[in-house]
Amino acid sequence: MNQENSSLPDGADSQNQSLDIQFHVPCVHRLRFTRDLFGRDQDVLSDLLELSGDRVPRVQFWVDELLAKAQPNLSSKIRRFANARSNELNMVGNIQTCPGGEEVKNDIHIIERMLKCMNAADLDRRSYVVVIGGGAVLDAVGFAAAIAHRGIRLIRIPTTTLAQADSGVGVKNSVNLFAKKNWIGTFNVPWAVINDEAMLETLPDREFRNGFSEAVKVSLLKDADEFARIERDAHRIRERDMDAARPVIRRSAQLHIEHITAGGDPFEALEARPLDYGHWSAHKLEPMTNFEVRHGEAVAIGVAVDTVYSSLAHGLPKADAVRVLHCLRNLGLHLNHPMLHETETLLDGLEEFRQHLGGRLTLTMLPAIGKKIDVHEVDKKQMLQAIETVVDFMSEQSDSMTLDLRNE
Repeated sequence: MNQENSSLPDGADSQNQSLDIQFHVPCVHRLRFTRDLFGRDQDVLSDLLELSGDRVPRVQFWVDELLAKAQPNLSSKIRRFANARSNELNMVGNIQTCPGGEEVKNDIHIIERMLKCMNAADLDRRSYVVVIGGGAVLDAVGFAAAIAHRGIRLIRIPTTTLAQADSGVGVKNSVNLFAKKNWIGTFNVPWAVINDEAMLETLPDREFRNGFSEAVKVSLLKDADEFARIERDAHRIRERDMDAARPVIRRSAQLHIEHITAGGDPFEALEARPLDYGHWSAHKLEPMTNFEVRHGEAVAIGVAVDTVYSSLAHGLPKADAVRVLHCLRNLGLHLNHPMLHETETLLDGLEEFRQHLGGRLTLTMLPAIGKKIDVHEVDKKQMLQAIETVVDFMSEQSDSMTLDLRNE
């Protein structure tokens, strides 16, 4: 512990004191990978639950309604799991459900309902909220758990590729307010995250592909070899070949968690926020389209735009920018939307991003694949050129289902 100004010399004016003490809060980020969590791998979940003194912990389950409809047997699997382990946990009340997708984050009254359910179940700070769902549901339930009793232990079970590769392994919870993405929320380290492959089986193709925009993003920032692997296997990933997709999801989760735990800024108190590469426009596009554009799709567009901008303004080789556009397209991610032509409104996202981060505008850009820099100014003329380039690229590729990089 580093202590500064902890004592004052004799005779000092007692009305003019200062005491600054640095301290660090110990945290453990637990990440597990399973193939069938409520089948042969169910010990993974029960092993994460600690006794509360001499009592088994109270556990409340929350399930994404979209997942509940896609996997109607999930509730019975959860009940069998809890009943078989009644000496290890006490599942309180019914399995709760909440709307899936961005809807759950757009209605602040849903958070009030969640808090009422947690209160009715007599959950305390050594109880567990187990949330099973996509990133939006993890965000909303996680926010409610974080503010109840100033923090109920949260176990996340992400059910989308986007959440398993990115947001589900993070330390942020939030909901939308004032038509602004993630305006209200907390930083709160989850008790554990379990990435279960079986949860992806019923994921619609569109949602399956969306998650890989975040994997592309983090590889561009941190691992050129990983980007090359995604680039090489893009078509297989698009076709849901898990032998190709599984290692990408796991590597993306690993890169994200390493950044959070070892990057020196887990709660984003500094200016730079590299994991939000491409997100200034993504966060603006979502409300501009009334969330018709999914988060992963918006991130793909944002990554494409900032990558082209990096080639125009920050030395990224043009050939590498083209590689990124083709990779995103080969993953089945569409990089165009009519709202991209509403450039004046879209560029307002720069100021909203600055406000969300605080201080001066700080964006991450790429001088090379696998390297990053922080910039504090944007040449709007070049940014408009970057947006136009991405739109033109998609127009040229609109009739092609596959792209051959060798012809470039």
